Amino acid sequence: MTCMQKQTQLTDSQELLRKASRQRTIQTNVRILGMEGDLDLDFLLKGSDLLKVRSRNWKKTRYFKLQEDCKTMWLESKKLIKSNQTWLFSLDDISAVRVGRQTEGLRKSTEEQVEDRCFSIVFKGRRKNLDLIAGSDEEARRWVSSLQKLVSNLNNLSRKQKTEHWILSCLRKADKNKDDKLTQSEMKNFLRLINIEVDDIYAEMLFQKCDKSKSGYLAGEEIEHFYDLLTHREEINVIYGAYARTTGFMSPENLVEFLMKEQREKATLADANSIIKNFEPDENVKEKQLLSKDGFLLYLHHPETMILNAEHKEVYQDMSRPLSHYFISSSHNTYLMEDQLKGPSSTEAYVRRALQKGCRCVELDCWDGSDNEPVIYHGYTLTSQILFKDAVKAIKDYAFQASDYPVILSLENHCSVKQQQVMAHHLSSILGSALVTSPLGDTMPTDFPSPEELRGRFLIKGKRLNKLEAIFTQEAAGTEPDVTLQRFHLIFQKKKLKLAKELSDMVIYCKSVHFSGFEDARKNLSFYEMSSFKEGKAVKLAEESANEYIRHNAEKLSRIYPAGVRTDSSNYNPVPLWNAGCQMVALNFQTACSDMDVNQGRFQVNGKSGYILKPAFMRNASTEFDPITLTRGDWLQHRTFHLMVISAQQLPKVNDKKSSIVDPLVKVEVLGVPADCTQKETQHVVNNGFNPSWNENFQFDVYVPELALVRFVIEDHDTASDNEFVAQYTLPFTSLKMGYRHVPLLDKNGCLLPSAGLFVHVMVLD
Repeated sequence: MTCMQKQTQLTDSQELLRKASRQRTIQTNVRILGMEGDLDLDFLLKGSDLLKVRSRNWKKTRYFKLQEDCKTMWLESKKLIKSNQTWLFSLDDISAVRVGRQTEGLRKSTEEQVEDRCFSIVFKGRRKNLDLIAGSDEEARRWVSSLQKLVSNLNNLSRKQKTEHWILSCLRKADKNKDDKLTQSEMKNFLRLINIEVDDIYAEMLFQKCDKSKSGYLAGEEIEHFYDLLTHREEINVIYGAYARTTGFMSPENLVEFLMKEQREKATLADANSIIKNFEPDENVKEKQLLSKDGFLLYLHHPETMILNAEHKEVYQDMSRPLSHYFISSSHNTYLMEDQLKGPSSTEAYVRRALQKGCRCVELDCWDGSDNEPVIYHGYTLTSQILFKDAVKAIKDYAFQASDYPVILSLENHCSVKQQQVMAHHLSSILGSALVTSPLGDTMPTDFPSPEELRGRFLIKGKRLNKLEAIFTQEAAGTEPDVTLQRFHLIFQKKKLKLAKELSDMVIYCKSVHFSGFEDARKNLSFYEMSSFKEGKAVKLAEESANEYIRHNAEKLSRIYPAGVRTDSSNYNPVPLWNAGCQMVALNFQTACSDMDVNQGRFQVNGKSGYILKPAFMRNASTEFDPITLTRGDWLQHRTFHLMVISAQQLPKVNDKKSSIVDPLVKVEVLGVPADCTQKETQHVVNNGFNPSWNENFQFDVYVPELALVRFVIEDHDTASDNEFVAQYTLPFTSLKMGYRHVPLLDKNGCLLPSAGLFVHVMVLD
């Protein structure tokens, strides 16, 4: 959120010019959005007073209003001192708009009677929620529906529309006096805003080329010509020209040739005609069943044609295998928003940081609280506390919004037996029948159920007083259990473990046990008895006993967690642990870093379900696969990966300074077994983050493609210090699409950058 002082007072004539310019800008942006005459948009442009809520004692009126770019929200703080202040935030930063008292902040700071007047704006990344109260129920509903509609429309704009919208916004910022004209100085200012720095000679040449009227400024069609020059993509012209052999356009036959030869896709004339119908913007060209260059570019920018195989965006893997056969998206200290010493704990962390990103294993660090109510926080630290029951309620509400496959609640239990009984009560009453409290089926299971069988269910991971087999032993023998002996056994176990029977009985498929070596686990542990490993021990096992670890994880579950010294909530590299077959490689979801990028890349396929089926050679308890030695076997499927990094579009600045221009370079990393791990990078392009071009070729050898990931990282080159992160995208190697592909780009928080992209050519050969 940007803070700025109120602008200086304008003269009457300046104010009239500004209003006229504002209205023209609104009309243009409304046209781009396709929302002419929309009452909800008019409502947002008019704005109104809302009560901003920070705490029970801090509630202040702010005026909210949509700016003329139709994507920036303006809010004013009315103060008695000197001048007012205004704040700005972009609608691109909104993750969701929630009606009612759904956030932790509103539940704590308001009463139930204002429920229908409350709503919250939830932002992407680490920005705090904006909790608001409207003047009436109707006004609150209007704000929510209007914002949701506009955010949806912005998200659904085509790439060309997003570019046009963004450039118009930057043009307006550069036009200081709001006269809809650009002087040469304003043009240079505009170029800096869009991440290009040019010298005076080039600026003069570019300006003269566009200033057809020789008036000393650009206006009307001259600005349009300037826009065309900026958005011109020579690489697209070359590709299109090679196949547009029908009077300068692509015929269906030309398009089929392109799709089969370059994109390595099976295509028919019917497919080509469908593409022309859906993507050609010129109706006259469409009637002739041809595809123009604009239509071709719209097609290449469509999400279904980008580098990630569109079929892998849905659940495409077999979900009927035992849980131990899947990598499971897992978080550590899920309740924390920041560091592990004094950061805030919040139910929002479960919702925003984890569950809505497809995480399927969340951690609850439970301690005794006041009034016999267990709390969650990082013990023996200054992190804030939340009620256990509030966390469970939040988990129930949001567990299956992003994925309907099972959620594992990993209990880090430090509570007294008395408060454990309270925990069991809350789990049972809140989760109800969705909580698994007995094995599926009527007999003692010999293996895990599948994600498919557990859809919409919760599993508890924690300590258990006895073996699961005890439930069935007496029944199978047809005898009554020895109540005295059973009671003695449970009393002994309770004293030893300090564990409430009510909570113990809820642990079915994920019983936590100490790890005493692979041989002991083979001989003495049942399939449902699982161990947690600190990252250091896990990495050592993955390096020194990789094959044994993989065999172990074919039948049993393993959870890995960050070392305690990571008080800043930093993370470790999950790849070596996945290579060893570990299912729950838990990371600090609250921390933006390359390790979380890789985790997001691993789990962004298979419908973002949070479950990824391990390769067949990792699901066999007698497998010979070893990622370190790489002996011969089915896992060796040598591929040669050819990549051409061609260009990028509309890269973000690394900071908000107007003078800050990116000097971008692209790093391409292959992550997987040690033999596959490598990195190559392009040269940097000086002073151009808007449309840099590289045209550099790389070749990689990939030996175990089923475990490999490909990561594209764009950095701002710096000769004096470390390069700065600009954007990235990570995906499984087996999900790569071949041919000319756009790569969507994500920011440091893993959120999509709406207009930025990388353009590459991919070829994978056996």
